[in-house]
Amino acid sequence: MKAKGYFLAIISAVFYGLIPLFVLPVKSVEFSLYVFLFYRFGLAAIILLLVLAGKKISLRINKRELFILICLGLAYALSTDTLFYAYDLLTPGIASTILFVFPVFVAIIMSFFKEKISRATIIALIITTLGVLVLGSRNSLTDINFYGLFIAILGALFYAIYMVIVKQSGIKVSGLKLSFYSLGFSSVYFLIRVLLDNESFILPDTTVFFNLIMIALFSTVLTLITLVYAIQYIGPTQTSILGALEPIVAVGISVLLFGELLTVNLIAGIVLVLGGVLVNILFNERKEKS
Repeated sequence: MKAKGYFLAIISAVFYGLIPLFVLPVKSVEFSLYVFLFYRFGLAAIILLLVLAGKKISLRINKRELFILICLGLAYALSTDTLFYAYDLLTPGIASTILFVFPVFVAIIMSFFKEKISRATIIALIITTLGVLVLGSRNSLTDINFYGLFIAILGALFYAIYMVIVKQSGIKVSGLKLSFYSLGFSSVYFLIRVLLDNESFILPDTTVFFNLIMIALFSTVLTLITLVYAIQYIGPTQTSILGALEPIVAVGISVLLFGELLTVNLIAGIVLVLGGVLVNILFNERKEKS
């Protein structure tokens, strides 16, 4: 089962890292990302609904669960919204790497719930902060895109909030059911954004349609389902470690296919961010076992 869990965790991370492959062509034709994301999450929710129906899992929830699931959908949507905005302010590779600092944010937020922050988390925070600054610097550490970094960090923070809500709420629903409602309410968020901006829902060409299908199937539904089962087989810690493949794949796609420059700053920033996050995960896992 462990080998299967590792395989599923790798699949989840790799396909989530492919997001720039499907998003950047859509941005290049100047199609509304809010419309695109509405369709992405809506289509993914429909696919998960069919999976739940096939497994005969009831969709019934109580008022408390409804409130929690709305909060989860909002946090997930805001994480995606800020991440894609950060694509423009920084680059897809840099923004995707900064998103990966969310485990450190989870540890910091949990300290407010009387969960003692460890020395490893403090060290990880220092390392990842330096990595983020390096990623945000253009030519030197005195030339930093602070606004871009702020937006990218917001994306990581919203994703961390999503994880904390799942952990602290004690919600008793299956992973698939939770994912369905999260995606559904995320779709509602982007629907509201589209209506406020008075955008057209018409897809301009087959390129946008193709990328929409690909991101919904592979970088949304497939990543969520494989993530759920990977956590069941090998646990959240090992799954998080293999999640380091996400920014690596995103950077690779951005460099090889979309002309993002593989600079010394980018390499150093990736090493520092991934190193800091892995320090936090591994040392805290050792502490829990001791």
